[in-house]
Amino acid sequence: MSDIDQTATIANASSLLRLFLPEHLPATLILAGGVTLYAVETYIMATIAPSIVRDIGGLALFSWVTSLFVAAAVLGSIFVAMRPRGIGLRVVYVIAALVFGVGSLIAAAAPSMPVVLIGRAVQGLGTGALAALGYAFIRFVYPEPLWTKASTLYAAIWGVATVIGPTLGGFFSGGSNWRYAFVVLVPLGLAMAVLAPRLLPEVADDRDHAKTPLAQIGLLLGAVLMVSTAGTIETMAAKIALIAASVVAVAGMLFIEGRSPNRLLPSGAVSFSRPIARVYLTMLAMAIVLVSDVFIPYFLQVLHGVTPLVSGYLVALVALGWTFAAFLSGSLTGRQAYFAIIAGALIEAAATASLAAFLANDNPHAQMLFIVPAAIGMFMMGFGVGLGWAHLVAMVLTLVADSEQDKASAAIPTMSSLGGAFGAAFAGLIANGAGLVDPGGIAGALSAAYWLYLLTALPGVLAVGVSLTLNRRAA
Repeated sequence: MSDIDQTATIANASSLLRLFLPEHLPATLILAGGVTLYAVETYIMATIAPSIVRDIGGLALFSWVTSLFVAAAVLGSIFVAMRPRGIGLRVVYVIAALVFGVGSLIAAAAPSMPVVLIGRAVQGLGTGALAALGYAFIRFVYPEPLWTKASTLYAAIWGVATVIGPTLGGFFSGGSNWRYAFVVLVPLGLAMAVLAPRLLPEVADDRDHAKTPLAQIGLLLGAVLMVSTAGTIETMAAKIALIAASVVAVAGMLFIEGRSPNRLLPSGAVSFSRPIARVYLTMLAMAIVLVSDVFIPYFLQVLHGVTPLVSGYLVALVALGWTFAAFLSGSLTGRQAYFAIIAGALIEAAATASLAAFLANDNPHAQMLFIVPAAIGMFMMGFGVGLGWAHLVAMVLTLVADSEQDKASAAIPTMSSLGGAFGAAFAGLIANGAGLVDPGGIAGALSAAYWLYLLTALPGVLAVGVSLTLNRRAA
């Protein structure tokens, strides 16, 4: 068989493998590398954060390690769409990779927690931009039939990162070795900065001329910071006040966005009558539901007698489910893709609600009768999101004009980050209100697990309802 025949066979065997054919491979490696930096760094930090506090202190600032990173990542993704004219996407990629490296080195050399926070904020700027660039380049690198496949690849990277990130973090978690965890990804960032100008295409800047929507950006960042902080404090009154203020900030942003000629989001993104708005709302709702998995390790350890290591790998089933479903549905098109979105939202909501029954059990001897159904529920949570997410991304890219593609691409990771921040805050509010801290113990954990997963399934029901309005024409 000739090389040409072999290439054709590979392409026909699995359309996802077409991303790795010679004409696409260089760009695929670079774009996947940017997503890898974001994903792996997220899980590394979750593992080494306690080690940092033990080594240099700063427990009072602990929550800001994540809050600043998320807010900066949102700002980084916005920069992709709002960058000064004359700066191409390829140049932004180089800058983002270098910014990530600088932030990592600042955090690695930090003598105190405030300096770690500076490094994390700089990291967030870089990774947020890299995440948005992955979507922004899709339309320039691949033909339209491969747009969904590229999004599927990104999902697979996040799935693999759930293993690589904690493993690397655990390897560097002793003493001051956490500093090396920040350094380990710097060479990859530098390599991408060097290779991007050679491997990524130079593309024309086809954006409309407009001023930077500073009011919307400020309100959105303020909302992310407030809601991220609310998710980490224990005082119920302060938590409710911050969440309420963040909701007001988002409402203000949407009000201004709908009336200002200088928009942060693509046209129609704040009007429910437009398909693009309903796509983003579906994404947001699904992200809010998914982040409730942050409490799963706690419930497994307290209620089911599972060790911390095993609980960590069990919760990784959520990401594994996302990855598996993304591969399974990656080749669907047209009406099948539309039904995959609806089915995915329905599965996520049902699986989340099932955890109210399977996790909320006093099972100190780790009986499989409860753990196995709970594990299936975790897997299906991620499976539901993965089944439709890549198709939602493809819809975003096809529903907007070329002049607003950068805005549309940047809004995808922004919706994910915003959903994650609000989801974590609401999950904390529900869990604490249901008794996680007071009365605490087994009784508090049982009540918290039941109400948390029963109530966090509700945004999933919203996602189902909204996805039903994404008719075949929009898909």
